[in-house]
Amino acid sequence: MSNWPLPAFEHKICPPEELAARIAELPRPLVFTNGCFDILHRGHVTYLAQARETGAALVLALNTDASVRRQGKGSDRPINVLENRAAVAAALACVDVVTWFDDDTPAALIEAVKPDILVKGGDWPVEKIVGAPETIARGGKVYSIPFLHQTSTTQTLAKIRAAEGAGQK
Repeated sequence: MSNWPLPAFEHKICPPEELAARIAELPRPLVFTNGCFDILHRGHVTYLAQARETGAALVLALNTDASVRRQGKGSDRPINVLENRAAVAAALACVDVVTWFDDDTPAALIEAVKPDILVKGGDWPVEKIVGAPETIARGGKVYSIPFLHQTSTTQTLAKIRAAEGAGQK
């Protein structure tokens, strides 16, 4: 049995402490977005592809597992641990770098990255997007991308749990 090299996408995963060096190599304008991205679905991949289209490179920052739990999405969330969520997201062609943050918001990371474009999903009005005022003050742009597909990890889990409950009766 031979040793297979890691897939190329694994090299897109970047610890926050190495992010400054990594983003210095990326083309501009640099796009930043963040979220849990727990169970990747069509809504996620559509949104990420659209976010990437606003600039030349996309940095995706994931909430750590502890940060996800503090959001109150449920005691069993995230379903997938950070290492697995990062690898799945990194496998997407539209994502250039995947990193993470442990705070409740990505404010400190956004200030460290200083993206040219800050993007969130349509459930976030621009005026409520963390880092928006600072990005705009630097001359950057902030977008709230409307959802094209009304799906969510929470809905998917509810469907699975309902099916499990029906099978137990």
